[in-house]
Amino acid sequence: MNEKTKELLVDRMTENLVVLRAKLGITQAELADIAGMSRQTILAIEKKQRTMTWNTFLSLLFIFSVNKNTEALLKLFEILTDELIDYITVKK
Repeated sequence: MNEKTKELLVDRMTENLVVLRAKLGITQAELADIAGMSRQTILAIEKKQRTMTWNTFLSLLFIFSVNKNTEALLKLFEILTDELIDYITVKK
């Protein structure tokens, strides 16, 4: 997966973070606690004052992909794409 594709996925997650978090019914502080980061980081990303890192993206992807309320939204928002699934799937 190239850097441009990663940036596109990060941008999509950033654009939809408030909606995804609201769909789970959790606060910024609760999401930050689950993801192992500060509430200020989540706030800054949501306000687009801080760029989401790829590591943060993957952490949030994991949280939202294992919750039935948000998994379908990840696909709808074209965040959880076939290309991303292929990229993160370990093949033996």
